[in-house]
Amino acid sequence: MTLLQLKYVVAVANCGSMNKAAKELFIAQPSLTAAIKELEQELGITIFSRTNKGVVLSADGEEFLGYARQVMEQTTLIEEKYFGQPSVKHQFCVSTQHYSFAVEAFVDVLKSYGGNEYDFRIRETQTYEIIEDVAKLRSEIGILYLNEYNETILRKEFKHYDLTFHRLFLAKPHVFVSSSSPLAKQDVVKLEDLDPYPRLSYEQGSHNSFYFSEEVLSTIDRPKDIVVCDRATLFNLLIGLNGYTLCSGVISEKLNGPNILAIPLDVEDHMEIGYILHNKVAPGKYCQLYIDALKRNTSDQI
Repeated sequence: MTLLQLKYVVAVANCGSMNKAAKELFIAQPSLTAAIKELEQELGITIFSRTNKGVVLSADGEEFLGYARQVMEQTTLIEEKYFGQPSVKHQFCVSTQHYSFAVEAFVDVLKSYGGNEYDFRIRETQTYEIIEDVAKLRSEIGILYLNEYNETILRKEFKHYDLTFHRLFLAKPHVFVSSSSPLAKQDVVKLEDLDPYPRLSYEQGSHNSFYFSEEVLSTIDRPKDIVVCDRATLFNLLIGLNGYTLCSGVISEKLNGPNILAIPLDVEDHMEIGYILHNKVAPGKYCQLYIDALKRNTSDQI
């Protein structure tokens, strides 16, 4: 296995076509195909499945691609530092539940270290996909929460995928409401206070189990429920329908404005919010910078 072969795999995955990747790499397509076939034989896996529409990554290929990208990123950093190679477009991806502090940390890293060219991605997505993204190295880091209800199940998933959870802070449950909501003037909200208003929660796809819910107390039946897929829609419904969602209480007014308020919820529960990393991959430069930014932006919650 060589660095050149890893470069070829990354290029084909990005292009979705042997022909396009060969043109981008300035080599003959038969040479590219032969190099990847040789790598597959050496590793004993199929990286790409050939179809009439091009090539697609196999399950083994998805996992291998994550490692290949890590190696190429580290190689690029070495070349820049020791061989004076020109700066290249760096890559970093994070998967997260819908937390404004996660977006704020992402913004901080980009502003301070992004440079002139970058390919950074943040995926606000479903809980199981966060775990899967980090397991398959599509993302270097995932951000989610544990509590007494979901911890056993999620830690079982972490162990299965060789992931480790690192705590950022412990939060008491809050509700997000609009500043114009009838609840906005209350110092504390009780569950019965919420009955007249629609509960908003995030859709969890095929893994729509209570254990993978992004909101605490998801097993409690409520008279009005609305399920959404993105944070902008949820905030619009908070304002338009006087809805609410259960949350950690951490929100960035700088990013989200003054129209959303967090009010403590009078229940016995907690949210242990943190991040997951793959045990077999050391955090890259930008992942570590992102972790540092997360810690700075949540330091007042500890």
